[in-house]
Amino acid sequence: MSASGTPSGSPASAVGGAATRPVLAALWMMGSVASFTSMAIAGRQVSFELDTFEIMTYRSLIGIIVVALVISLRRQWTEVSASHLPLHAARNVAHFTGQNLWFYAITTIPLAQVFSLEFTSPLWVLVLSPLILGERLTRARALAALMGFAGILLVARPGAAPVTPGLLAAAACALGFAFTYILTKKLTGLADNATILWWMVVMQAVFGLVCGLADGAMALPSAASWPWLALIGCAGLFAHFCIASALRLAPAIFVMPFDFLRLPVIALVGWALYAEPIGPFVVAGAALILTGNVMNLRAQARERAGAGGATVRR
Repeated sequence: MSASGTPSGSPASAVGGAATRPVLAALWMMGSVASFTSMAIAGRQVSFELDTFEIMTYRSLIGIIVVALVISLRRQWTEVSASHLPLHAARNVAHFTGQNLWFYAITTIPLAQVFSLEFTSPLWVLVLSPLILGERLTRARALAALMGFAGILLVARPGAAPVTPGLLAAAACALGFAFTYILTKKLTGLADNATILWWMVVMQAVFGLVCGLADGAMALPSAASWPWLALIGCAGLFAHFCIASALRLAPAIFVMPFDFLRLPVIALVGWALYAEPIGPFVVAGAALILTGNVMNLRAQARERAGAGGATVRR
């Protein structure tokens, strides 16, 4: 789901100077939207039988098979390194925590609320990056973050509507994903994608087993649940593959707004499949959150353009 192993910004730089292919990039992003949506539906289906730790365990075990097969077919085992394991562990603790909270949230509150609050994770990155990565918080980025957090207040409406555990879980999962993005950015300068993905699925399988067995029991999926679990395991990996492919074909300022289509799509899915209402406060809050994200993308594009211009002048 929403925690990406894709290095933020690096594919966009690869596009710079090359001819972009916007139609193909848009098609890849439609694949990403479909994958994330199907993962939410599958997560709900298996939640009646498995708890979040068990879902994460089986998802990661399926991920191990898929990632091992891909690495073997591409003959990349020599690239998988055991260096920087503490940093891998920190990243995967953040992702494991965020993903568990996400799976809990999608079973307890409307899907549109979950996705609205999940989209605040890039805005949390804006706030946390100066503290962890030493990046500069510009005025435009600060305004984008403030708009996003105003959107959180509209979606959650503390004081006017009950603040449920599901709402808190959805808000907290965005923070977990934000730490995942930041730690992934640190890792991309130290490890390749094969290594990051391999340790992600292996470590999170271990985390899931430890947490799932903490109560002394680990439920086995029924025959009806295995296809849903396979969908969860494959959809998450495929979604991020789609995003990475799109970012190789077009700049982030063009690609990432397509990801925001997940919100209206999941709202319609929630309405059609689960009779979930689409309230005006959720719509207004989501609009503020997405506007903040678009402002951030535009600010990044201006900064890259300014840096490129400075390089040309030198």
